Amino acid sequence: MDSLMHVAPFVASPYTGYVYPNETILPWGVLIVIYPYITGLVAGAFIVSSLSHTFRIERFKPVSRLALLAAFAFLCFAPTPLLSHLGHPERAFEAIWTAHWSSAFAAFGYVAGFYFILLGMEVWFAFRADIVAMAQRTRGALGGLYRVLTLGSYDVSERALAYDRKWTQALAALGIPAAIGLHGYVGFVFGSLKSREWWSSDLMPIIFLLSAVVSGVAALVVIYVVSSRVRKTPVDEDCLTGLAWVLWSFLIVTMVVEGLEYVEMFYRSIEGIAEIRRLIAGPIWAGLTIQALFSVIPFAVLSTLLARRTRGAALIGWMVFSSVLVMIAVLAMRWNVVIGGQELSKTAKGILTFTPPLWGREGVAWALTLFALSFVYLWALTRLLPPWEPARVAAPARR
Repeated sequence: MDSLMHVAPFVASPYTGYVYPNETILPWGVLIVIYPYITGLVAGAFIVSSLSHTFRIERFKPVSRLALLAAFAFLCFAPTPLLSHLGHPERAFEAIWTAHWSSAFAAFGYVAGFYFILLGMEVWFAFRADIVAMAQRTRGALGGLYRVLTLGSYDVSERALAYDRKWTQALAALGIPAAIGLHGYVGFVFGSLKSREWWSSDLMPIIFLLSAVVSGVAALVVIYVVSSRVRKTPVDEDCLTGLAWVLWSFLIVTMVVEGLEYVEMFYRSIEGIAEIRRLIAGPIWAGLTIQALFSVIPFAVLSTLLARRTRGAALIGWMVFSSVLVMIAVLAMRWNVVIGGQELSKTAKGILTFTPPLWGREGVAWALTLFALSFVYLWALTRLLPPWEPARVAAPARR
């Protein structure tokens, strides 16, 4: 055990009851919590982008290009925590070169690759006119980069732009089922593990998908409001109200489905239910409390905002407040699933308590750094391809 702890970047967890010796060191730590969380942010951003590009809902136009760029940025950065978790990240490509279809991770490599190509093409068609304009007026190395990104196409006639919009719409429509496959995969990985009672659930892929959309929309709200404040431009309240409806709709469905999972679990009295009760009352009690409160409070706030048709600073402030709480709730849900499943011993007669280290490759500080770097990467992309739509000025009210 001492030699294993010396080599592995994980910490031994205290336990009660009967626990196998090799379970005292959790193989999946904080990075595996952050990995599906960043991946989930792609879903909500892409859904909002598709509402504008595919379904032509005009109220989402001010944020559609930002949502598309956010989805692409988070997708590019999503594998970083997983690669950092691996001892030899270069070996990750072996899952693609020598794929075995019995492995969910191997299949995910192809789904993620297809989704990456699809999103990259959609970004190119959505920003092609801007790329051409910047290629013509920018000098130096950056200008050379823009000229490479044009792929030799400088045609910005109305016919060419209509062709771009057609392709953007088609790719956004194709991306919806691809997004469902991508984000449902993480839940499938956990739900298909029969050896873990806490994970083995048919609802797990649906819960991961719905919570991914919720966290992604919430993150987009925060990004949109903060970027508008930094740029000193007004927030489009009609667009923000539309985002509130999307967030409210997916949040209520997510809460209902998660509630059904617990009801089904206790009603069927699955194997190991006694230890699951101890797990809920013990190590993950704080995480479940945060998850529940930070879901119910935003739901109540959003319901009030929409029912009263709140506008102005109150709408903006409460939307940011609700979105931050929702993001924390989904992060707590990821923790409860990933860590909670490992704190339940395979003996069905023991419970572990995991406390993550602060520093190191598997530490909280490094996980938060990677999470922050995903937003830095998005900022860098917005500097390269500014996604801002002209703000709509509301007509003055008639007296």
